[in-house]
Amino acid sequence: MTNITELGVAAIRDGVASGEFTAREAAEAFNANVAAAGQLNAFIVATPEKALEAADKVDADRAAGKPLGKMAGVPIGMKDLFASKGVQTTAASHILEGFTPEYESTVSQKLWDAGAGMLGKLNLDQFAMGSSNETSYFGNVISPWRRNDGGNAALAPGGSSGGSSAAVAARLCPAATGTDTGGSIRQPAAFTGISGIKPTYGRCSRWGIVAFASSLDQAGPMARDVTDCAIMLESMAGFDPKDSTSLDMPVPEWSKALDANLKGKKVGIPREYRMDGTDEEILKSWDDGIAWLKDAGAEVVDVSLPHTKYALPTYYIVAPAEASSNLARYDGVRYGLRELPDGANLQDMYAATRAAGFGDEVKRRILIGTYVLSAGFYDAYYTQAQKVRTLIARDFENAWAQCDVILAPTTPTAAFPLGDKVDDPLAMYLNDVFSVPASLAGLPAMSVPAAINSDGLPLGLQIIGKAFDEQGVLNAGLAIEQRAGFSAKPEKWW
Repeated sequence: MTNITELGVAAIRDGVASGEFTAREAAEAFNANVAAAGQLNAFIVATPEKALEAADKVDADRAAGKPLGKMAGVPIGMKDLFASKGVQTTAASHILEGFTPEYESTVSQKLWDAGAGMLGKLNLDQFAMGSSNETSYFGNVISPWRRNDGGNAALAPGGSSGGSSAAVAARLCPAATGTDTGGSIRQPAAFTGISGIKPTYGRCSRWGIVAFASSLDQAGPMARDVTDCAIMLESMAGFDPKDSTSLDMPVPEWSKALDANLKGKKVGIPREYRMDGTDEEILKSWDDGIAWLKDAGAEVVDVSLPHTKYALPTYYIVAPAEASSNLARYDGVRYGLRELPDGANLQDMYAATRAAGFGDEVKRRILIGTYVLSAGFYDAYYTQAQKVRTLIARDFENAWAQCDVILAPTTPTAAFPLGDKVDDPLAMYLNDVFSVPASLAGLPAMSVPAAINSDGLPLGLQIIGKAFDEQGVLNAGLAIEQRAGFSAKPEKWW
């Protein structure tokens, strides 16, 4: 029989539906891989019983002749930012350690309703703040990839969805949920040779997802290929009255409309993205991507996004400001960690709880956010950043008059060794330089694997689309996927 763990979402779903194998066999195979991969530290909590329970229901439904959902029989990983009823949900932070929600996030519930099962809760950067998965209270996630020079330095799987990217790349799950605030789906996908899409802001409900920056956070799928991302996104997206920013519009069947023929489409190449310091092999893969899209029938045009250089500083004002507000709820009173020193008053308890519960990066961003929102600095920083954000969105609007999608690198470098940038926050933040603009504008954007560099590590290309045009993004991603012929996977060492 086929090795089930080498199959993706579509193949597992179709295999279960046709009776080639059972959903339980799929769940058992992936449960075994999860249990054997402790060295990667991709999961905070494994839930093999949840995967089997969902699988048995699918098998029973199939036997009874009942219709099966779009994700029927597919076991997935759930980023530990999504509330899971009865299962610890921590956002990888000590301050939420032991917190067990009494409710399910909208996105995860939609996936369970579609027939998916949960293999466990995936590790991430604490409160989704980080680009390397080194800020988790539960330890670093290790990328399954290694350089081919014989060195065995542990590499970053990207962040914040590093547990998701590592688990999919290492065949611990065929797909996983991610969240993307400034690149946290796309950057880890690029680092680990998988695909991931951040949909238009509002496509997926934020209800039940631990908040970082509410005007930026957006859930999305991470999987081996474009088709699997499309199938999973169909199950995740949809209007939710519990989320005031949710889009009240129908969810297209993106997977059925996938088409790699780009005849009549225009692809914009933003001149401002050719930045100093970008790896030469990244630039070569970008040139290859341009040639592939031309081969798919697209016309390539130069576009300008003049405010790109302000995107990173704008993001690192807006996102921490919103985090400062969102994280004020963690005070040791209602749930999570409570530190109560002897003789302490309420104020002392707040201070002790937050000092012990939040990691250094989270504290850094709360401090920055509180500063830019404080009297005397609000107008100088936060108001200005919001104005620049509007200009960045306007740049994209102007570009859409000339093109249908934009092609750019996903990251300025390939995966770097853990520890390389942890002492230099600015160097770490620069990892998001290509991914942040689309987040600030709320646009759909996807990373697809494009090449293997001279170190044997994957490189990703990014497609950015118009608001609500996930189909255009997925189609361009499929055109690249078919021409790149990327089939590399990490050699097992764990």
